[in-house]
Amino acid sequence: MIVHVLAAVPLFIWLYLLVARASFWRASVSLSALSVAAQPILERTKVVAVIPARDEAQVLGDTVQSLLRQEPDGSLHIIVVDDASADGTARVAQEAAAALNASDRLQVLAGTPLPAGWTGKLWAMNQGIAAAALLDPDYLLLTDADIHHEPGNVASLVAVAQAHDCDLVSSMVQLSVNTVAEKCLIPAFVFFFFMLYPPAAVAAARSRTAAAAGGCMLVRPGALSRVGGLERIRAELIDDCALARAIKDSGGAIRLGLTRSARSTRQYGSLGEVGRMISRSAFYQLRHSWWLLALTLTGLIVSYLLPVLLLFTSEPVAGAVAWALMSVCYASMVRFYRLSPLWSICLPGIALFYAFATLHSALQYALRRGGQWKGRAQDVRA
Repeated sequence: MIVHVLAAVPLFIWLYLLVARASFWRASVSLSALSVAAQPILERTKVVAVIPARDEAQVLGDTVQSLLRQEPDGSLHIIVVDDASADGTARVAQEAAAALNASDRLQVLAGTPLPAGWTGKLWAMNQGIAAAALLDPDYLLLTDADIHHEPGNVASLVAVAQAHDCDLVSSMVQLSVNTVAEKCLIPAFVFFFFMLYPPAAVAAARSRTAAAAGGCMLVRPGALSRVGGLERIRAELIDDCALARAIKDSGGAIRLGLTRSARSTRQYGSLGEVGRMISRSAFYQLRHSWWLLALTLTGLIVSYLLPVLLLFTSEPVAGAVAWALMSVCYASMVRFYRLSPLWSICLPGIALFYAFATLHSALQYALRRGGQWKGRAQDVRA
């Protein structure tokens, strides 16, 4: 009897996720549908890109040049905030702009010391936004230092924002899947993100779901001012979702989706590197609640591992069907990243890795170590 009940649980979970979770698994959700009309829109719209950068010399030059090449040419200004870099980040940005004879469209700010109560990224962004205000932009593009923007990407974001009267439009850019570790873990990262924050629910005014992907966010300055600016979320580690939450709570319209028009140039060479990326904020996302941690780990085990275990019980069919439904859901993301369909059946093992990374995050917090990023400790227990 117990086995029958256990067999039914993951089966119902995946049936629900497949048909009733706002089609979160459909990687066809895209923000580039209006790109055909985008170019004339950008010609009459002023956009200022703000890039917080700390020791990003390896990737920043490509990002700056990709933004300077946006269509139509000459329509976008860039502000790079050098957050106490030690690798020549500012010089790389300036040389990248000079190589395109576009130094007049780039401003590099030397970031001021990090004040108490702020995260490093948000403090750098705050300084860049203050400088951007002097240019009176229609939109701010808040983007990471490792994002390559295809020539029509910014125009597409503006087109979506204007077509839907949005205060925030955010793209989940294509992440690198060049290494084995990335192929194994990165598509699942995006899959889990959209499971938590289905784009259809994010866009729905009646839904409380709010989220954004911090690598590429187009924001109306007025909406940012309305919520009190970045100071309102100054201590948030998951700042993109916190900003989306603040804007949506204030009555603003937001959109979130996948895109092929922008991609990350940052690579993770090992499972450990990806694990540390997950671990540094996982327990923070659970609000440092040990009850939520236990619930999350239980959910991962029941949803992803139990179907495999059921294959060795008296209910192998239920386990196989649940695993098949899981694989169907994940297949769309695997296809989006142009990987072998065989990766679709690997989600149980991948979920186990994420469970260990989440547990590691909680243990680091308990030991007052927190997570490390760019030489700074984050989420350290007082």
